[in-house]
Amino acid sequence: MNAKVMSALAEPNRLQIVELLREHPLTVGEIAERLQLRQPQASKHLRVLSEAGIVEAQVDANRRIYRLRPEPFQELDDWLMSYRDIWEERFDRLDDYLQKLQGKETGKEQQD
Repeated sequence: MNAKVMSALAEPNRLQIVELLREHPLTVGEIAERLQLRQPQASKHLRVLSEAGIVEAQVDANRRIYRLRPEPFQELDDWLMSYRDIWEERFDRLDDYLQKLQGKETGKEQQD
């Protein structure tokens, strides 16, 4: 997993920007307005997100329109999937163990 992506997403304002961009692309001004940030602050956060490869900008006259890039999120999903597999296997083993215990308890009740 790319530590730069994780670090960029760890900051609350940047995470909020990502959440906004999930809906649709936005300009720096729109992002700043919705998050009640000054435009230079929003630009700084967008620069960090861009350097991490999370967003990309399209230039339209004198505006920069930002949108999410899918690749870092696919990489994050792939990384999380490895942990999902581990936990699913552990939950399956726990379920098997609990079913065995339940069977033993049922057997004791029938003997009593």
